[in-house]
Amino acid sequence: MTLTQSTLNKVMHERKSVRKYDPQFKIPQSQLEELLTEAATAPSSSNLQPWRFLVIQDDQVKKELRQISNNQEQVETASAIIAVLGDIEMFKNTEEIYNQNFESGYMDETVKNKMIESNLKLYSNLPEEILTNIATFDAGLISMQIMLLAKDMGYDTVPMGGFNKNAFAEKFELPNHIKPILLIAIGKAASPAHGTSRLPLDKIAKFI
Repeated sequence: MTLTQSTLNKVMHERKSVRKYDPQFKIPQSQLEELLTEAATAPSSSNLQPWRFLVIQDDQVKKELRQISNNQEQVETASAIIAVLGDIEMFKNTEEIYNQNFESGYMDETVKNKMIESNLKLYSNLPEEILTNIATFDAGLISMQIMLLAKDMGYDTVPMGGFNKNAFAEKFELPNHIKPILLIAIGKAASPAHGTSRLPLDKIAKFI
């Protein structure tokens, strides 16, 4: 099978950033839960899975969120807004994660104990800036999976970094270790997205 014949390749090319949504269309919460569960197969630094989500479906809350999101229409009209957050205390879940790996037969007890010890030692001593960078990087990985899976489910999305993160954290009373990173609007397109061009490969890649 060549790359252009694969289902993944087809979904990648069909996914576009949609900004006009049908405000009457609502995605069932069960499907949003399924979407996030599947997206969580994304890789992350040391498998610490620092992503957290706040899924906003309430129309009034979306309307209020629009005011701190540069007045972007899709914040209010999409079926839901998936706020992708980063937990910079992700290392506190190390024992739970690696115990699950051990119980699932993915590693032996010696490796498990070694990974727990090294992760706790490393991450607990990192400055907040580096932890935030790690969480942001990993959030990007799962966000792309969310958007591709959403398209495969028949829904449209657009990622948004243009919002007041301090105001968001204050509005939703986020603890200091939870950082707002990205908003993803998801719903049913009311009009097609604009096509977009890409730079040629020789502008972005060098083979040595």
